[in-house]
Amino acid sequence: MQIWDKKKGSKRRKFLIVSILLSIGLLIVQRLPIESRYSAILFFAIASYLLSAWSLFKDLHGVNWLINLILPTLYPVSVALFYFLLPQAPVTQGIVVFLFGISMYGLLLTANIFAVASIRTIQLLRAARAVGFLLSIMTSAFLFHVIFSLRLAGWIVALLVFVVALPILWQGVWSHVVSSTIKREFYYGLVGAVVIGEMALALSFWLISVPLSSVLLAMGMYVILGLFQHDLEGRLFSRTMQEYLGFAMIVFTVVTGAVISRWMR
Repeated sequence: MQIWDKKKGSKRRKFLIVSILLSIGLLIVQRLPIESRYSAILFFAIASYLLSAWSLFKDLHGVNWLINLILPTLYPVSVALFYFLLPQAPVTQGIVVFLFGISMYGLLLTANIFAVASIRTIQLLRAARAVGFLLSIMTSAFLFHVIFSLRLAGWIVALLVFVVALPILWQGVWSHVVSSTIKREFYYGLVGAVVIGEMALALSFWLISVPLSSVLLAMGMYVILGLFQHDLEGRLFSRTMQEYLGFAMIVFTVVTGAVISRWMR
């Protein structure tokens, strides 16, 4: 028992170190000149992967080296990119960095549970799924917001959204079953990413604000990922589909109403 506690303590210290280092890195990226920020974010992404892999090293094996490190890599990148669009006041920076550090620590704990659950049963898996699901939606929402903020051509926006949605959905589906293979989960992610990409292409023809576009796509990710996870669990009943689709219709109606009211001004 003492050995197990020491192992858990050692892991948590690593998670804390990684969270602090990435929080400092986030601050550094924001203070760089604008022309250097995007190359710095590429380095930040590599550092996120390597640091996350270091903290989880003892439990990573097989497909975990790829699939389980997707979210710990993309989440810091999404926050760094979205951070560009926020007010640069010191108070805002402090709050964002503080919240990022806490959420990153929680994400590493979640990734650790997934890594352990791939080789043996663990009671905390249900809680880890909930945290992973929430951070997957947040990561996609941040990245979608950044993509729409670039004001690119519709087909480019759809392609970028597809590229972002695929790994997030892939990891989100895998984390629900935590299997030793990833082929079936990849097909789920591919289908979902195509649907999200098509939604992005359709939205590019709307006179809709960037925040509303990202909200709609994040809603799409929520519905698709939720339905896929229930399907893999063998619990995709008609009532479940009605609940998810009903939520989607409510969000779509609210956003459509906001868009129409904007057109009529």
